[in-house]
Amino acid sequence: MEGDLRISDLRSFTATVRAGSISRGAVALGLTQPAVTQRIRRLESAAGEQILLREPRGVRVTPAGEKLLAYAERILALHDDARASVKGQRTAPQGHRAIALLEDLALTTLPTALADFAKMHPLVDLEVIVGSARALRGLADRGRLDLVFGDPSVMGDASIRWRHQAPLTWAYAPSFDPATEPLPLVLFSHPCQWRQPVLDAITRHGRQWRTAFQSTSVHAVQAAISAGIGVGALLTSNVPPDAVRPAAHRELPEPPMVEVVLSRKAATETDPALDDLERLLKRALTADTHGPA
Repeated sequence: MEGDLRISDLRSFTATVRAGSISRGAVALGLTQPAVTQRIRRLESAAGEQILLREPRGVRVTPAGEKLLAYAERILALHDDARASVKGQRTAPQGHRAIALLEDLALTTLPTALADFAKMHPLVDLEVIVGSARALRGLADRGRLDLVFGDPSVMGDASIRWRHQAPLTWAYAPSFDPATEPLPLVLFSHPCQWRQPVLDAITRHGRQWRTAFQSTSVHAVQAAISAGIGVGALLTSNVPPDAVRPAAHRELPEPPMVEVVLSRKAATETDPALDDLERLLKRALTADTHGPA
């Protein structure tokens, strides 16, 4: 059965995704858990697709749910903006907002989203902090960050509003031989969360490996790959233009997926400017790693 998408159902869906479970979503909305469950089932019926998977620790968004989530947030933003405008209550957000990005995402994936945000909210002073997860954790602990896009460890599980699995891509210089034993690897230094999945994939493939180069800097890793020092794994948008990107290679395993999350300080839940920024950042990363929805 398919039908209209109700605003109340979309709001229950987005609240559940942000909270990570139906019970926590119900608390955020001031509703009972059965009421939220009913709304989500009604939304799934209207959409004609399953949008959430119930798991022991909460819920997981399906691919169809990820597509619907992007539209739901835009629909709700327009709905709320229209109501406020008609009532004469709309005021332009202003003041300081601080967000943190991992360097991997700040280089190529998100600048357009940040530019779009600046056009939407010209009175907002947006501070973008780029750094390692360790450095960003200290800022988050001191309450300096409103929103974090990247490593789930920065703000902790309780603040996570969205999870995304992004594929990495193997990359090496044309002069590099991926059959070299042991395999020279270009890695991000500890405590990068993407390092271990890369090592696990290589080990499961039966390859002996050695660390040929490691750095906390994306630019340094890119330079090492281009110089032919070894093979590395990067987000597709960060692969050097002169590097080989093997689609399939018997010498290398399937590249791993890595988790990117969006975390947000609880005190900003009613901030429309950060709502817009959150939507723009999620859309940018999804388009960059999976193609347009």
